[in-house]
Amino acid sequence: MAPEREISRERTPAGATASTRARARLDQPRPPRRRLIPEWDPEAFGRLSERIARFLGTGRFIVWMTVVIIAWVLWNVFAPHDLRFDNYPFIFLTLMLSLQASYAAPLILLAQNRQDDRDRVNLEQDRKASERSIADTEYLTREIAALRIGLGEVATRDWIRSELQDVVKELEERGNGHHEHAVFPAERSRGRDVEDR
Repeated sequence: MAPEREISRERTPAGATASTRARARLDQPRPPRRRLIPEWDPEAFGRLSERIARFLGTGRFIVWMTVVIIAWVLWNVFAPHDLRFDNYPFIFLTLMLSLQASYAAPLILLAQNRQDDRDRVNLEQDRKASERSIADTEYLTREIAALRIGLGEVATRDWIRSELQDVVKELEERGNGHHEHAVFPAERSRGRDVEDR
């Protein structure tokens, strides 16, 4: 038993300087690994799938596919027997159409997923813009309410006009009853000073 423990101690060195394995640096990215599967740009592949899906959804694709199928069937029915490559049950045509459908469906789904992602981003941006406009509207509403409250405390032109009319009526009443009575005491004292001179 003792020799086994010594061997295990030799296999796992202890201490910072005892490690013989090269340590990965954390401040630098790892070097890329070699892959058996070829790599591609997912964005470029997505754009290609969208182009194909757009073409598959057009009337032009349906017309071309119909022309190819009719030519295929006519060739394999009316061509000389030696030149026919797919006889009556048209098994090869069925295989080609199923192959086309098996590629078209995932490409269409991929294009729809990309469109959903774009729609989600657009909806998020619209939601944020809507929140901003609601916040702006609430702010403006509060400001208008504050202005209305403030204007309630400020003397308006009509209020000042009514107060001045009241003062003018009071002055006229005093003037009709007492000619010598001046409205302002300063005018009264000035008038006496002038008479005294």
